[in-house]
Amino acid sequence: MTAVSIFFYILITGKYFIHGTEHDSQCSLGYFPCGNATKCLPQLLHCNGVDDCGNHADEENCGDNNGWSLQFDKYIANNYKIISLYPFETEPSECLVDSVPVKCLCQGLELDCDEANLRAVPSVSSNVTMMSLQWNLLRKLPSDGFKKYQDLQKLYLQNNKIRSVSVHAFRGLHNLTKLYLSHNKITVLKPGVFEDLHRLEWLIIEDNQLSRISPLTFYGLNSLILLALMNNSLAHLPDKPLCQHMPRLHWLDFEGNHIHNLRNMTFISCSTLTVLVMRKNEINHLNENSFAPLQKLDELDLASNKIEALPPYLFKDLKELSQLNLSYNPIKKIKTDQFDYLVKLKSLSLEGIEISNIQRRMFAPLRNLSHIYFKKFQYCGYAPHVRSCKPNTDGISSLENLLASIIQRVFVWVVSAVTCFGNIFVICMRPYIRSENKLHAMSIISLCCADCLMGIYLFVIGVFDLKYRGEYNKHAQLWMDSTHCQLVGSLAILSTEVSVLLLTFLTLEKYICIVYPFRCLKPGKCRTITILILIWIIGFIVAFIPLSNKEFFKNYYGTNGVCFPLHSEQGESTGAQIYSVIIFLGVNLAAFIIIVFSYGSMFYSVHQTAITATEIRNHVKKEVTLAKRFFFIVFTDALCWIPIFILKFLSLLQVEIPGTITSWVVIFILPINSALNPILYTLTTRPFKEMIRQVWYNYKQRRSIESKGSQKTYTPSFIWVEMWPVQEIPPELIKPALFTDSCEMSLITQSTRTNSYT
Repeated sequence: MTAVSIFFYILITGKYFIHGTEHDSQCSLGYFPCGNATKCLPQLLHCNGVDDCGNHADEENCGDNNGWSLQFDKYIANNYKIISLYPFETEPSECLVDSVPVKCLCQGLELDCDEANLRAVPSVSSNVTMMSLQWNLLRKLPSDGFKKYQDLQKLYLQNNKIRSVSVHAFRGLHNLTKLYLSHNKITVLKPGVFEDLHRLEWLIIEDNQLSRISPLTFYGLNSLILLALMNNSLAHLPDKPLCQHMPRLHWLDFEGNHIHNLRNMTFISCSTLTVLVMRKNEINHLNENSFAPLQKLDELDLASNKIEALPPYLFKDLKELSQLNLSYNPIKKIKTDQFDYLVKLKSLSLEGIEISNIQRRMFAPLRNLSHIYFKKFQYCGYAPHVRSCKPNTDGISSLENLLASIIQRVFVWVVSAVTCFGNIFVICMRPYIRSENKLHAMSIISLCCADCLMGIYLFVIGVFDLKYRGEYNKHAQLWMDSTHCQLVGSLAILSTEVSVLLLTFLTLEKYICIVYPFRCLKPGKCRTITILILIWIIGFIVAFIPLSNKEFFKNYYGTNGVCFPLHSEQGESTGAQIYSVIIFLGVNLAAFIIIVFSYGSMFYSVHQTAITATEIRNHVKKEVTLAKRFFFIVFTDALCWIPIFILKFLSLLQVEIPGTITSWVVIFILPINSALNPILYTLTTRPFKEMIRQVWYNYKQRRSIESKGSQKTYTPSFIWVEMWPVQEIPPELIKPALFTDSCEMSLITQSTRTNSYT
């Protein structure tokens, strides 16, 4: 075993000298050095299958093999051949064991009794070296149950129903090297239970019901290398030194227990420990000297605990540490010099941690660091010398570009142009459609102004994407914290909320005129102007409230590169989450329900009118046309808002939503209404189409007259009624003085009312 031990330590120590000189070259942000060469390459070229450095340095260290876990597995596999949990993976040989039970298999000196419905340890010849009793009905391990099997080297007892283990259950097993007790119902292991297992190297007690352990439990385990007590019910570790009876322990795994804190005395005798896994516990406090004795520790895993603060010099004695995992802890701040002593650290995991005070100084001393993992990709800008930084993107932005995908970069301009041009065109054309329903036209112009803001928002995002093209990671955090991002995000919310409220107002206005035509409930000029002003005031309040209280809302608009506050990620500001839910699942969902209900009622009302009318054929045709228009209005609203409602519901259920989905929502789905509203409410309406036809007719007439050399004729101005086809309006109604309100016009006939949206 002496030679093995020497090899063991050579294996551990040797890996630290690999790539040890990578820090000799200083490279700019997003680049890494080519080993000893002075050449620097972009991080995108790391491990791309091409020797870009010329010395293969860019194709080395591709996988995160730091820490000792991989080397340990390889060592055990190559030297002991006991990695597999299943026997008989060697060449078949003749059974050399006597008295083999009926349902058991035998090869050489190895016995496989898996799933044999055994209720007790079988009695076979004493020369057996491996015994697998997995998936049986064993309930207890009595005293001296294995005493006669003194040549036994491997014992598998997983997936039984063992509750009781006698203190002398393993007496006499002096040659046992591997013992599995996983997936049973063991509640206690008495001191001295492993007393005779002097050569035991692996002890796996995973997924039991152990509530406490004592150092004396491991008395006699002088050769133990790996101890795994995963997924038990341990609430605390013993006050006395844990490793005092395990002087050769190298791997200690307490994953998935209920341990609350680590005392200074716990690891005081674990001087040979190289791997310590404490993930998925409930540790909320660490002492400054908790890991002081672990000077040979190679990997430390504290992920998924409840650690809120790290003591100043917690890692000062871990100078051999190569892998550190602190992910998914509620750590609020990390001291600038927290990692200064980890000179050999190669892998650092900080996933799920919002580092509010992040800066380059934190990671500058880690010159051997090759892999780092953050919560946000923009944090990679604070560790520019690390060749592999994850994540590379949040689905919206990447290390290089504000908009990660080429499709996003193209469509942000396309959607912006369509939205701006369509709405500006309608705003400019509205004065030429001199509608008698001026109030309705005023509402439509107001809607176009709101929708145009969405186009401006996308245009600004596109401009900043161009500005930061190829080097976004240098500016990512500054951009999301900037006043520009806050204002752009406010503009998007202002556009969204004003558009939603205006659509709701227009829908209710139509609903009243069609469903209740004789009540004349439609608001007059003063009331309409008041409502429009009130809608814009509400929009401004909703958009700018998050900027008024940074402590409550945090960086409300700066959670992503496009500055749109969907807040689909858990763990962000509670105030921001609540406000976002109120807006998207409160106000907007209510507005959507009102719109759907109103259009449904309008269609039903017109349908009833068509049934009672005399001109059945015409009414059916008009009803079909009307149904199509209503369908497209409701469909575009649903297409725009239902995905957002679903995202908010999923975020409340704590479902992780990829950033790619958010980018599609903001660039492709959210502007749907803004882009299509000019078409639905103006460009496809009869007054607009009639005006275009008349303009075209006048143009042809003028060209015809000019070609004949005649005098120019007078072109009359046109008065187009917004909601009624011109050919169906009686001549006496064309005079503006007779009717000034669409509600009054709706008193004419049900037929006219039917045609108002066709």
